[in-house]
Amino acid sequence: MTSLFLNNDEFTITIEVVPPTGNDPATILKKLTSISDLSFHGFSVASNPVAKPKMSAMVFTHLIQKATQKPAILHCTVRDHNRLGLQSELWGAKALGIDTVIAVTGDPSAFRAEEPTSTVGDLNVCQLISMARDSDLFTGAVLDFRPEFNGLEHETKRLAKKVASGCRFIVTQPIYDEETAKEIHEAVKHLNVPVIMGILPLLSYKHALFLHDKVAGIAVPEPLRKRMEEAQDPAKEGVSQARQMLELAKKMFSGACIMPPFDRFEILPDILKS
Repeated sequence: MTSLFLNNDEFTITIEVVPPTGNDPATILKKLTSISDLSFHGFSVASNPVAKPKMSAMVFTHLIQKATQKPAILHCTVRDHNRLGLQSELWGAKALGIDTVIAVTGDPSAFRAEEPTSTVGDLNVCQLISMARDSDLFTGAVLDFRPEFNGLEHETKRLAKKVASGCRFIVTQPIYDEETAKEIHEAVKHLNVPVIMGILPLLSYKHALFLHDKVAGIAVPEPLRKRMEEAQDPAKEGVSQARQMLELAKKMFSGACIMPPFDRFEILPDILKS
């Protein structure tokens, strides 16, 4: 199985997108169409992130491909579907011309959520990877290196199991400094699969604090938090830092996945320019 992504030695850039809430995709599709001529390879479509309901990721992935004429990666979670549902999703994705998926566990429902949601968990991620592989889909996985408790060694072992199950590429959680990038590069290079570095631009000091303090799997280094606090234009500082991380990714990894927060796609031109 080959992919529209990662099919040669070219550095691959994807843009992560969250489907809309509700049944009207027009506004966000218009935004995505407006940036489709920028220098990136395709989109990556999240599935109900932070356990909040969004439009079907598979449907929205298909709509993006149709509207922008660029390929898109579908995220599939074991949280939301049982074995039958996942197999149906994978076959359906293939029939719609989606050739690449990322298998993920899915964010857990918040303990104090207004409408707490149960987790299906009929399969584990490795089983989902095998199912996607057997469905003739090019399949990736996520590396959540758990910086909040130095979990890289443990997660690298889990990643080796994912690769053995059929994982063909890896996407990391957002990275904000060269030291972390080097640690991850050294930890996973023996797996011999392409690694895509996650880049989540910061918009403000408050945004940086929230990600660092409240979002599992993300650590914003203290010097960067201080820079965001002292910046006269924090959003501009965040874009500059994201651009620096993109240049770092080009030296160390096979690609980058840029994750514009809150549908702020207008910041992409400044990040993508060399």
